[in-house]
Amino acid sequence: MICARLPSPLSAPLFAALLFALNPPGLAFDEEEEGPWQEKSIALPAAPQTANRQSFYVSSGTHNQFFIDTASLSVDADGVVRYILIIETAGGAHNVSYEGIRCKSGERRIYATGRPDGQWTPSRNPSWKKISNNPVNRQHAALYDEHFCPGGVIARNRELVLNSLRSGPRHPDRIYY
Repeated sequence: MICARLPSPLSAPLFAALLFALNPPGLAFDEEEEGPWQEKSIALPAAPQTANRQSFYVSSGTHNQFFIDTASLSVDADGVVRYILIIETAGGAHNVSYEGIRCKSGERRIYATGRPDGQWTPSRNPSWKKISNNPVNRQHAALYDEHFCPGGVIARNRELVLNSLRSGPRHPDRIYY
């Protein structure tokens, strides 16, 4: 016969006190208590300058080169890292886009694409899309995992992201085993 041990009369108040200490009233832990996420309004940055380019590694499976325009990089209070991405193809073509990565949801968004005259064209599909780590368009996964959102948490500030981009894919805030 299996007997269950009933809690002592003191354990219920102790348990309640422990729960209160771990989650005091008014301390919000999830989005429901914080309210729905609201993206800040943005202004498109100035066109990228060659002097502000910082390269970053994506994979050995591509001949393209990838750069962030450091002047455009921001780590914003709404939880989004925004930046200009420059992709230089093996043939010499340049693709320029102003983008954002939201660390909490693991999503990316393209706000606008750059034109050769330095102007921006708003994205035709500016919705947030899930970041996937696949060989095609791996640049977003590399930025998310290795520089902007180590461990899925937004980098504390712009300087940490810049240091990470300069030093390579081993982010200073990320724990490696």
